[in-house]
Amino acid sequence: MPDIEPKLPGDYAEALTALKSLVRDAQHRAQRVVNTAMIELYWNIGHTILARQQSEQWGSKVLERLARDLRSEFPHMRGFSRTNLYNMRAFAAAWNNAEPIVQTPSGQLSWSHNVALLNKLTDHELRRWYANKTLEHGWSVAVLEHQLLTQLHTREGAAPNNLEARLPGEGTALAREVAKDPLVLDFLGLTEEAEEFAIEQAMTLRMSQTLAEFGKGFAFYGRQYHLDVKGEDFYIDLLLVHVPTNRFVVVELKTGRFKPEHLGQLNFYVAAVNDLVKFPGMAPTVGILVCGSKHEPTVRYALDGSSQPVAVASYTYETLPQKEREALPSPEAITAALEQRANDGLPDGE
Repeated sequence: MPDIEPKLPGDYAEALTALKSLVRDAQHRAQRVVNTAMIELYWNIGHTILARQQSEQWGSKVLERLARDLRSEFPHMRGFSRTNLYNMRAFAAAWNNAEPIVQTPSGQLSWSHNVALLNKLTDHELRRWYANKTLEHGWSVAVLEHQLLTQLHTREGAAPNNLEARLPGEGTALAREVAKDPLVLDFLGLTEEAEEFAIEQAMTLRMSQTLAEFGKGFAFYGRQYHLDVKGEDFYIDLLLVHVPTNRFVVVELKTGRFKPEHLGQLNFYVAAVNDLVKFPGMAPTVGILVCGSKHEPTVRYALDGSSQPVAVASYTYETLPQKEREALPSPEAITAALEQRANDGLPDGE
């Protein structure tokens, strides 16, 4: 039987390996340029906040409003939470000298690395020392935090830490982490949720029609609704109120096919809304997960309060209690709202 593929030259595998390395190196260089631009932006924002606090007495309420306004103007960027604005201010205060931030060791690290240095250390020279070590050894954030916890600087000159030996490949971890940093991707508007954001934005622009498709009695409460869970930031795609039953409804939009972890995320949001947002006297929050695919739009529901995660994953519209089912739009109504994106010029999910 003749070969289906032509016989490859003997040096093909070596050439392919070299080309793969060139591609990865170019990707890492490009991501580092973007990361540096983002770090410079965050320093400038922090520096502006510091200057205004000194001259205009900007307080916590002003920063909260600033975070809200920046998120409204740049809704795809998750870095503009109040917590992160405080981090930016601390970052600018820590590197507040004539040296441009891009020329400092911190200017070449990811934002997650810098936040770890800000939160774990108060001494500026120690921050610089650990930043330099991170660049020298290519530490991931996890390795950096370990070195901070074990106070590597107190053991300088002693036997070298064997952590790197136990973690083969960590030498390139810094480059990998910069490349996958969610804030860097948000900065470019290139997140995996970019298409979901476009769908969500289109649905919001035509919110009155969307709510009508969902069913009677729905009111819009927020888009990319911010949750501050003990200092960690989360964002709900759409937060609605169902007026007849006096309850919040969390709507999460996912392009592509349903994945089990989607329900875990939705259930977390429902629980958080019940704990942090729901007003006294309101009925328990309900979550709606909308998954779209080219061939089979899928609507799945999850309810807060299930004692078993498996039970949550087993919920479908048909198995919901009658009272809860009546409080929600039908799967057909939600699917119609999702499919309407085609008429808005938006692409289908993957």
